[in-house]
Amino acid sequence: MSSAMELSRESLETIGSFVRRNLPTWLEQIDQSGRRNWELQLTERIVRVEEELKAQRELMQQGFAVMDKRFEDLIHQIDKRFEQVDGRFAQIDRRFSTVQWTIGIGFTVITVLMSLYNFVG
Repeated sequence: MSSAMELSRESLETIGSFVRRNLPTWLEQIDQSGRRNWELQLTERIVRVEEELKAQRELMQQGFAVMDKRFEDLIHQIDKRFEQVDGRFAQIDRRFSTVQWTIGIGFTVITVLMSLYNFVG
């Protein structure tokens, strides 16, 4: 080192006592400044989180509205299918009714013919 850079023991002690006296004040200033910055950052983060939550809530409401519409459409389609099935059952019921009458008339005719055959023959 050069002689201009060398400090005497007295100078080092003077500097050390100056730093010791002022260090708590400096640290407090840094801490308060840092705390203010930290509080501002925390507040900004909270605001961003709240905004994001609001956006998520709106998206969820939109999604629920879409799902409600899909369920309504699905229920409408199911109702149509049940109406179609009911119509088919009504057709089948009419056919069975017709077949039942035909069988009944057929048995009646056969019974009458057998009775006539017994009396005539």
